[in-house]
Amino acid sequence: MGIDSLVGGTIWDEYSDKVTDLMNNPQNMGDIKKEDAEAMGAKLIVADFGAESCGDAVRLYWAVDPETDVIKESKFKSFGCGTAIASSDTMAELCKGKTVQEAVKITNIDVELAMRDTPDTPSVPPQKMHCSVMAYDVIKKAASQYMNVDMESFEEEVIVCECARVSLSTLQEVIRLNDLTTIEQVADYTKAGAFCKSCIKPGGHEDMDIYLVDLLEEHEKEKMLAGSTLGSTPGIDIDFAQMTVVQKLKATEKVIDDNIRQMLVMDGGDVEILDIKENGINFDIYIKFLGSCDGCSSADTGTLYALENVLQDKLDKNIRVLPL
Repeated sequence: MGIDSLVGGTIWDEYSDKVTDLMNNPQNMGDIKKEDAEAMGAKLIVADFGAESCGDAVRLYWAVDPETDVIKESKFKSFGCGTAIASSDTMAELCKGKTVQEAVKITNIDVELAMRDTPDTPSVPPQKMHCSVMAYDVIKKAASQYMNVDMESFEEEVIVCECARVSLSTLQEVIRLNDLTTIEQVADYTKAGAFCKSCIKPGGHEDMDIYLVDLLEEHEKEKMLAGSTLGSTPGIDIDFAQMTVVQKLKATEKVIDDNIRQMLVMDGGDVEILDIKENGINFDIYIKFLGSCDGCSSADTGTLYALENVLQDKLDKNIRVLPL
């Protein structure tokens, strides 16, 4: 399937140029015949894998040097969508020149990253990310045939989603790289949680050691500790002086919410943070009193003093609060 078979322009814009080119011009599509492999002094391996989630299927051909285990040639045939074709083509290319033992370490993350135009921009829409998982699985199938072992012997890590065979490290990396925050996003990117749903949270028909909700919570905690501004509330354990302006504003708001605002609101007032500026060693926080606090004499003395003391105690001793 190529460009002409895709409907609509919005989703099309989410594909990288590499993917759109490989959809219509795959470089490794085809087969390897036994006589071709023998002419290279190689052993022919043919592996099939199908994705029940979307009906796609891929056949992987390897010509492997039996003396060195190096994959001398790699080709594929695919029955599926354009993303499956592009992913399979990239997977076949990544296999070339590697030993079987090296190739089996190629993950769906490696495939997706290789299809990106730029390091920070995903190569396909979230709902098509699972297509690269199939490429990962067929590599293991081919390697298991060549090495005469079971596919599961390559699973060195904990599998969180048994239905989609998604590992703990894969989920952690996908969540981190794409800053995922919901179960729906995780399912779009990896298909984890899209089937029996036992891996989403406790209460399913199977008990799990690790659930997707645990991984999302872990990611949010990591962002908070790192002082990330990607949608999380900044942790006040971070040195105030090292925060960005946005982080300083959020941290200041949090301290006011937790310690001051409720008392002001009870008296019909409030406070608004207008700006934060560095002034030598000091951090000047400009505020405006609202409601009944606006124009109140005690707001400019007692309330202001209390607000400054709390912020100095919770955030930084060099904070000064200045009303406008």
